[in-house]
Amino acid sequence: MALGKYARIDTRRQSTNYCSTVTIVVFVALCLVGVWMMTSSSVVPGQNVDVPAQENKNEIKEPLAESNESNPKQFEDNPGDLPEDATKGDNNRSQPQGEDKSNTQETQEVKVEEKQEEKSEEKQDEVIKSNDGSNNEKQNEESNTENGDSKTLDGEKNSEAGETKTNEGENSGTGQGDSEENSKENKSESDETEKNPGTDETETKSDENSGVTEKKSDADDTKTKSDENSGDTKDGKTGNGQIEEKVDLKNNKESEKTSDEQANNQSGVEVFPSGAQSELLNETATQTGSWSTQASESRNEKETQLASNQQNSYNWKTCNVTAGPDYIPCLDNWQAIRSLRSTKHYEHRERHCPQEPPTCLVPLPEGYKRPIEWPKSREKIWYSNVPHTKLAEVKGHQNWVKVTGEYLTFPGGGTQFKHGALHYIDFINESVPDIAWGKRSRVILDVGCGVASFGGFLFDRDVVTMSFAPKDEHEAQVQFALERGIPAISAVMGTQRLPFPGRVFDIVHCARCRVPWHIEGGKLLLELNRVLRPGGFFVWSATPVYQKKVAEDVQIWKAMTELTKAMCWELVSITKDTVNGVGIAIYRKPTSNDCYEKRSQQEPPLCEASDDPNAAWNVPLQACMHKVPVDSVERGSQWPEQWPARLEKVPYWMLSSKVGVYGKPEPEDFTADYEHWKRVVSKSYLNGMGIKWSSVRNVMDMRTIYGGFAAALKDIKVWVMNVVPIDSPDTLPIIYERGLFGIYHDWCESFSTYPRSYDLLHADHLFSKVKKRCNLVAVVVEVDRILRPEGKLIVRDNVETVSELENIVRSMHWEVRMTYSKDKEGLLYVEKSIWRPEESETITYAIA
Repeated sequence: MALGKYARIDTRRQSTNYCSTVTIVVFVALCLVGVWMMTSSSVVPGQNVDVPAQENKNEIKEPLAESNESNPKQFEDNPGDLPEDATKGDNNRSQPQGEDKSNTQETQEVKVEEKQEEKSEEKQDEVIKSNDGSNNEKQNEESNTENGDSKTLDGEKNSEAGETKTNEGENSGTGQGDSEENSKENKSESDETEKNPGTDETETKSDENSGVTEKKSDADDTKTKSDENSGDTKDGKTGNGQIEEKVDLKNNKESEKTSDEQANNQSGVEVFPSGAQSELLNETATQTGSWSTQASESRNEKETQLASNQQNSYNWKTCNVTAGPDYIPCLDNWQAIRSLRSTKHYEHRERHCPQEPPTCLVPLPEGYKRPIEWPKSREKIWYSNVPHTKLAEVKGHQNWVKVTGEYLTFPGGGTQFKHGALHYIDFINESVPDIAWGKRSRVILDVGCGVASFGGFLFDRDVVTMSFAPKDEHEAQVQFALERGIPAISAVMGTQRLPFPGRVFDIVHCARCRVPWHIEGGKLLLELNRVLRPGGFFVWSATPVYQKKVAEDVQIWKAMTELTKAMCWELVSITKDTVNGVGIAIYRKPTSNDCYEKRSQQEPPLCEASDDPNAAWNVPLQACMHKVPVDSVERGSQWPEQWPARLEKVPYWMLSSKVGVYGKPEPEDFTADYEHWKRVVSKSYLNGMGIKWSSVRNVMDMRTIYGGFAAALKDIKVWVMNVVPIDSPDTLPIIYERGLFGIYHDWCESFSTYPRSYDLLHADHLFSKVKKRCNLVAVVVEVDRILRPEGKLIVRDNVETVSELENIVRSMHWEVRMTYSKDKEGLLYVEKSIWRPEESETITYAIA
């Protein structure tokens, strides 16, 4: 860093004639004033410039250096060997664009050259101009600009502010020239002066009896501060309209800092800071005591006006539909339902999505409250959130659900386990020890789940359950389950395949699910055979198993016996639970094709070789069986590792000879994805975003690849619905192999769940892809429908899409908790509000 030089001033005066004594005195006085002004403003002691600058360099360098080792950045999500598509741009370390036209702003110092001046008037002009603060115009004196110290750490350039300080022992009375900002600055040391973004002007701050000029670093948005008071962070934008990389954290409490820590953090602010530094980025009104700053007031007003303008661009209305607050667009399409030719196969309970998805917002039930947190929610929920009593009236004696004051309570029972689900669960394991809950058996499908108490208590045995039931006369049963914090979807065994891959569930369970398995060649039971893993179990708890008094039960049992035998299912156990007074039959799917080949009659027939068992989106059911895989490297030929080892182990059928989604060999792709999401979740989502995870239970990854996000959350008391969009690589079998679960879905349609189902939605590069096929506003409306009030949405996508989404959610009065952008990649973290528009819109096809 170039040191400021003393300006030597020649005070010799030339006179050719004699003047009056008064004239000489005045002239001498003017010269002395000029000398005094020059020495007080331009004399810069070398040590006062160099030493603080050097300290600054050290303060910036240390946290950046530590970020690669012991103290990584909180939001660091560089997955090492992951290719560009895997990291979504987060590991790109190229130079971001700053606020002025150049790509790199460098600190500058003005060197005052030694020069003799003959006229005192010229000397005074130079003194005033040199203190003007403008480095962009030519002065009468010669000035040379030198590049300041700039450093490149981890691929990023960090510009340091060049500071020029006057000697503390001298009075810096100059510097009050034409700059109005400088005059304001001397009135109050804590005032901030913000220049117009996009120019090359500097931000000025006062330092006790000295003028200090700082250049803005274009690596991040810096704060203008006095020595004792810190200011506010403002979001910046580049001249070409692109969002500058920024971090905007709100509503996080600041922890107390020592003065030394404050000095270090102020000089070394990082985009994704490490450790305690993140708290210095929080915008709070207490940073300047009880007085807010003009910059803060102006910024807040501008944001309010911007939000108002954005809101005016979207004319939001609430949906006026028969289902009211429980509206599911693809299941409540009454116009399509009325046009059905038959409902014999439950066609009216299947999906019938409108051609144009709705863009209105689903209203809230009156008196809606924040849901009760898990695990208390398993036992009780707010009646006002799901104000339905029919199920309690019909099934109350079976301990499904009861109305208890302002709560709906769940005694833990069901039709087949009135005296508690845990006893029932343990009885199943005692009947067939090979089931081994939470070890061999990890992922379960519960058909006709009711209020999903079976799946809710299987969490105690380290088992996750995909529960489903139709939206039928059993009012809001799936909605009860989701409000309790238990995984469930609205679906039915009808005319189409379930939205799951083939051979993925360890166990399929049916307790009085009222599904006619035996009719039409066993078409519905054969669908269970498709999704059941070879060697997996079918647990059937129903009256035909243990009642022989009713003729219908006897006939059903006989038909099921013949059907399961023809399917080569082995009846491994049939026992009666004396506590609940029910019987349970447990069947096992074969692990080879030997039985199929030895059958005297090929009924049910084997499916054609061209029939893909993984094809599941809007595919009609067929009454056939798929062969069991026998090749050692084919999925389904071996049972997965026991839980929890299967979560991290690369599936045996992922081969190095095959290329994964991100372009690497499949095993490397899998591992890199997992490491990437572990880093993101631990460094960012769990610690750096201010999420209260105790209030988060139902989570959805709206576009998953290998399930890495869900796997990284395994130690948190949450469950994750992994969604593989229909136009994405079909990686859902890998997710099930890991002991997780998920579903196929098309985000141009509504999801098969009730409104207000999820606490947190995670969308990694989903919206930029889906908006190419459908209306982005309609997709955001669907997000609003399934997300609970005060629920969180985390979006990782390109800058343009993130900016568009931010405008939309702001117009819906959502709170933007954090935004970040870098290298055309962005992150948005928002919280849904309880706001609903007053105007309504009638959806004619949803009126019964």
